[in-house]
Amino acid sequence: GRTSSRTLDLLEMLLGSGIAILLLLATSSPSGLQVNCSSMSLMEVPPLSPDTTELYLQDNQLFTVPSGHFDRLQDLRRVTLSGNPFHCDCGILFLRTWLRRNWAVVSGGVPTCASPSGVAHTAITALNDAYFSSCAQRSCAGWVYDTMVGVMLCGLIGLLLWGLRLAKNSTFTLDIDQRHAGLEVDSLRSLKPKHRRIQRTLSEERENSASLTWTNDPERPLINMEILPQILDVLHKKHNIKIKTI
Repeated sequence: GRTSSRTLDLLEMLLGSGIAILLLLATSSPSGLQVNCSSMSLMEVPPLSPDTTELYLQDNQLFTVPSGHFDRLQDLRRVTLSGNPFHCDCGILFLRTWLRRNWAVVSGGVPTCASPSGVAHTAITALNDAYFSSCAQRSCAGWVYDTMVGVMLCGLIGLLLWGLRLAKNSTFTLDIDQRHAGLEVDSLRSLKPKHRRIQRTLSEERENSASLTWTNDPERPLINMEILPQILDVLHKKHNIKIKTI
C-alpha cells in the first residue's frame, strides 16, 4: 500500500518535467523516435529531440507553441495538435506559419483557436496576414523604443564622462577684494582626503602665527605675506585651485 502510493507520487513528479515525459513516453524504432504526449494535460510543449519523427500532442492544454520550437525537427513525419485551447494572438503567428509550410505532416484534425472569442473555432491556418498586422506594428514600435532608450542612455553616460573630465581639468579662481572680519583659514576646510593635508598645514601655520586671521585693523596686514605665496603655490600646483588676491 505505502510502496504503491510512493511510486504513484514519484511518477506524478516525473510527469511534471518535460524531460521525464520524453524518457517515459518516447519510443525508438527503426523508423525513428516517436513521442506520445497526448492527453497529458500539458500546458507547454516539452523539450524535443531533433531525431523525433512522430509527435502526438493532441488533447492537452496548450495555448501556444514557442517560436522556433519545431524548426529543429527536420525528420518529423507526423504531428497531432488538435484538441488544444490555442490562444490566437501574436504569439500564435509562428505556429500558423509552420503549419502552412508543413501541412503534409499534420494529422488527427485541424488545430483551431479557442480564444479570443472573435476567432474561436477558426482553424489556425485560416488566419490571414491582416489579422496579424498589429503584431508587426508592435514589433516595430518596440524596436524604435529600445533604440531611443539606448541612445538616451549612451548620451547620458557621455555627458557624465564629459562633466567629470571638465571638472578635473577646471581651474577655480577666488577673488579676494575686501576685508572680512573673523574670516579664518578654517573656511577652506574640505572633506576630501587630498585636501586635509593642506588644512593641517594651514592649522600648524595658524598656531605659529596669529596673522593668518583677517582683521579690520588697517595697521595690520591682511595675511602673513611670508606664507601666503606658499599657500597659493600648493593650492594651484597640487589641487588646481587658483586664488587671485586683489
